[in-house]
Amino acid sequence: MQDQENQAVPPNPEAAEAAASAPPSTPEQAAGLPSLEEQLAATEAKLAEMHDAFMRAKADGENIRRRAQEDVAKAHKFAVENFAEAMVPVKDSLEMALKVEAPTIESLKEGVEMTLKQLSSAFERNRLIAIEPAQGEKLDPNKHQAVAVVPADQEANTVVAVLQKGYMIADRLLRPAIVTAAQAK
Repeated sequence: MQDQENQAVPPNPEAAEAAASAPPSTPEQAAGLPSLEEQLAATEAKLAEMHDAFMRAKADGENIRRRAQEDVAKAHKFAVENFAEAMVPVKDSLEMALKVEAPTIESLKEGVEMTLKQLSSAFERNRLIAIEPAQGEKLDPNKHQAVAVVPADQEANTVVAVLQKGYMIADRLLRPAIVTAAQAK
């Protein structure tokens, strides 16, 4: 038995033909580097991965843009919600005043004063600030509108009288104060 194990096995003729027909190994293969086909497959896989990441990022960007547009639309639609909420009690007070059967001058005056307090409170909560320039204050064209220039015993271009209050919302002019200004002597 031992003799059989030590005897040389004759070569398989088919295996020998396959080895002879195989191309000689390339320097890349000899150095253990991947073949061009393997490199191409790896590059295509990486390209597919990057394309997928790009498409996800693009979809995320579109979703963010769409959500931002919806938020802006909602902000425009409901911008006056807080102010409207503050105005409802004022309207209620006015409607109740009209329902009184026999109002007296005192009750009407008291009701108007209370309603004015409600309105002023609503203005304050919503940062609606009255512009009431004092007499002698320098005319500010950003806040005041002079409708007349009158002779006065004060410096020129100063407020003589306020005909109508102005209003600002936060730092933005809603309506200028209507005033008369002192004429230059």
